Amino acid sequence: MSVGGNADAIARWDRRFATPDYVYGTAPNAFLVAQTHRLRPGMRALAVADGEGRNGVWLAEQGLDVLSVDASGVALEKATALAAERGVRLQVEQADLGEWEWPTERFDVVVAIFIQFAGPALRDSIFAGMQRALKPGGLLMLQGYHTGQLAYGTGGPPVAEQLYTAGLLRDAFAGMRVLRLARHDSVINEGAGHSGMSALIDLVAAKPRPVTPSS
Repeated sequence: MSVGGNADAIARWDRRFATPDYVYGTAPNAFLVAQTHRLRPGMRALAVADGEGRNGVWLAEQGLDVLSVDASGVALEKATALAAERGVRLQVEQADLGEWEWPTERFDVVVAIFIQFAGPALRDSIFAGMQRALKPGGLLMLQGYHTGQLAYGTGGPPVAEQLYTAGLLRDAFAGMRVLRLARHDSVINEGAGHSGMSALIDLVAAKPRPVTPSS
């Protein structure tokens, strides 16, 4: 959830997460759960801006080898506690995603759920990093708020340039094969942070495999 950007932004997220309650709940995102059929035990997964760990921990419960990355150390402490409570192993790394050195072709799955607290320049950098981190054939699973969310005000940034459209996502991931791209209005209940009718957009895309020349 916390992508970073500067020290002040990270400090604000630390303060927001400094509560016994989980701001976005402990249950996984419904869109991510709906992709269970695409997951296999042993896959390596990167949970981007994973906040308090609800999605990373759920991925670990499915038997995946998960790295949960977030800019907030407070959030990652809660993610580690949640993993221990659930009896799964979760690797965590604190990183400002604007400065993080994204690994190359390391992960089978990259998950990015509501990572929209980043301006367009940082968002472009994060999107490029996510694609770089995927192995050929790897899957990107992303859900965020569509620009229609401004009318609901039930979560997310109140800034149009930080919200998504289908065209924006198609352009950003033009080199990938789109398996699902859908805009919908749905009720979500994810702790106090995301609650009520929301304008959402889902993306599942696969990184192409290299073409082997025929002999």
